[in-house]
Order: sequence, then C-alpha cells, then structure tokens
Amino acid sequence: MCAASSVAAMSTAPRAALALLGHPLLDPAENLLSLDLKRSHGPMGIRIGYAAITWGDDLTGAISDISSVGYKGIQLRANAVKLIPDPAVIKEKLAAVNLTFTALSSGDLTLDRSEEAAKLAMHADHAQYLSAAGGKYLQVLGTFRTDGKFTSDEYVRTGKMLTEVGKRATDHGVQIAFHNHMGSIAQSPEQLERILDAADPRYVKLLLDVAHYKQGGGDPATAVKKHAHRILFVNFKDVKPTDTSSGYEFVELGRGTVDLPAVVSALRAINFQNWAIVEFDREPKGSTRTPKESAELSKTYIEHTLGLSV
Repeated sequence: MCAASSVAAMSTAPRAALALLGHPLLDPAENLLSLDLKRSHGPMGIRIGYAAITWGDDLTGAISDISSVGYKGIQLRANAVKLIPDPAVIKEKLAAVNLTFTALSSGDLTLDRSEEAAKLAMHADHAQYLSAAGGKYLQVLGTFRTDGKFTSDEYVRTGKMLTEVGKRATDHGVQIAFHNHMGSIAQSPEQLERILDAADPRYVKLLLDVAHYKQGGGDPATAVKKHAHRILFVNFKDVKPTDTSSGYEFVELGRGTVDLPAVVSALRAINFQNWAIVEFDREPKGSTRTPKESAELSKTYIEHTLGLSV
C-alpha cells in the first residue's frame, strides 16, 4: 500500500481498528491534556515562522528559502500531501534545515450535506499526514459564499463540524485551529464569534489572521485580548486598500494598514508565547520580487520595528 493510501485508510478506520494497526490512541481526555501542554506558554517567547503559499507548488524552494532567511517554522498548504505523499519525506526535509512543521492548511468545510462526510474524511487524512510528518497544528477554513449571506443554523452547523474535525484530529495527536478569512462564513468579527460559540473549545482553537480580521471590520489587537483563551497561533499579515475589484490586497509586513506593533503588544499582554506565522499570498502584478525577497522584507520589519527575533 502506498503512503497516501495508508494515510487515508488509517484516518477513516474506526478507533479499534486503528489500535490494531499500531496507531497510538489515547483516551480523549488524555489527548486533550497532551495538546494543551504542547500549546502552553513556555519560556521561548513568540516564535516566528513563514507560510509557503508564495512559492506555489515549489515546496523544495520554499523550504530552502524560508530556512535560509532564518525563520524557525513553516506552514504548508494541503498541496504538500499530493506533491509529497510520504509524510516521512517531509519530516526528513524539514529536519535537515531545522524547520518546525508548525501548521498544515487543510482546506475548507462545506454546508452541502451530501459532501460533508467526504470533507470530514479529508481533514482526518490531513491530520494523520501532519502527525506522521512531525507537525503540530491543522488549519481549517469555513465555507465560502459569494453573497456572504448565512443563516443562524449554518453558523451552528459550522461550529459542530469543526468540533467533529477536532475530535478526529485528536486521534492523531493534532489540534485544529479555525482560520478567520475574507469571503468565508467567518469574514467579520461577529461571524467568527458565532462560530466559535457553537464549537467545543476543547477541540476547536483559533488561528487569528490579523490582516483578514482587519479587512473584515475588526481591530486585531482587541481580538487578541478578546480571544486570548482560544488563540492557538496567529498569522502575521498585512493588507492595504486598492482600487481593484476586491478593494484590497495583501502586502509584506509594514506596508499596509494593520497596526502590527499594537498586535505584538496585545500578545505580550496575554503572555502569548507560541507561533506567529508570517503569511504573504503573492506579489502584485508587475512586481519583480521573489518569494525569498518578500520573506526578507518581512523579517527586517519584524526585527527592526516589532522588536522580535526571527
């Protein structure tokens, strides 16, 4: 059986079968305790990683560039599962350059009941892959809808689906984090709160993306304090208004409107000492900067303006 097939089979098997296959299953309470210990605020301070999204499918280039710039962690997209099906290979590549596999972007949820089972299985597969690759957190998005209109029942259903994803992920020793995102059911601060309220906090934590939160109408520093008990890790990201159809674009840190110094002050105020992942989607049309050069620009801002060590 190939590695990808093995991952899929293990994630969809019942707990008893997984135990027979030698998969280490803990009592759910023990799993949650283990995960809480992993995310406890330790002595290392805010640790800085970088997301590989800017490199597209060039995972080798992303790993090489991110490590050479000096970042200590990396967030990969779900394309990694298809590009490198064997999680042991990813684990080896990251260990070779001392990068922590901080998070895997697992994809979105669905409100289409006919697709729900497949989505839940997909996220469980990704949790198994992440665990086998030595990773930490699984990022999950809500569903997207062009008109931005959702019913009260759909917020509750999203919270319940996230809880189910979180329960399945704990079977693999993985904690999930819900990502607020423009265009999704969690675009605005109010929408995000409705979903978090409907999700079990033991299984569903928050990945606070400060740029999406700002663009969605909120104040990121306030969000840090408001959701201090729920934040698993954060995305350091910046955004500025444009005359494009969307009205905004994401930019390197310090080149947009997010008050990142206030975000860092808020993180320090709550004694946050976990991962902050820098995310930059793509260079704007006409730019000649490479992904590595963008990573270097954000590193300079982090060290010189935010006073953090990459």
